[in-house]
Amino acid sequence: MPRSAEDKNRVLLRVRRIKGQVEALERGLETGVDCGALLQQIAAIRGASHGLMSEIMEIHIRDELGEEALTAAQKSARLNDVASLVRSYLK
Repeated sequence: MPRSAEDKNRVLLRVRRIKGQVEALERGLETGVDCGALLQQIAAIRGASHGLMSEIMEIHIRDELGEEALTAAQKSARLNDVASLVRSYLK
């Protein structure tokens, strides 16, 4: 979860854009828009969701590993968690 107000606002803006894109896709499906246009909209939604995931992952990594007062064991555990997260993202 983004902790700073700036991060939260940036992520919410991305979510709202995605919401608008999904609503446009829904309208296109309802009105019978050409498949090519629908596929282009779906690709845009996919790109936007990947961007959102990247943004949140960056925030998470900064939050998890940016603390100065971590012990070696805590840092190791957090690194393992982040590595697992990155692996699941790249699947």
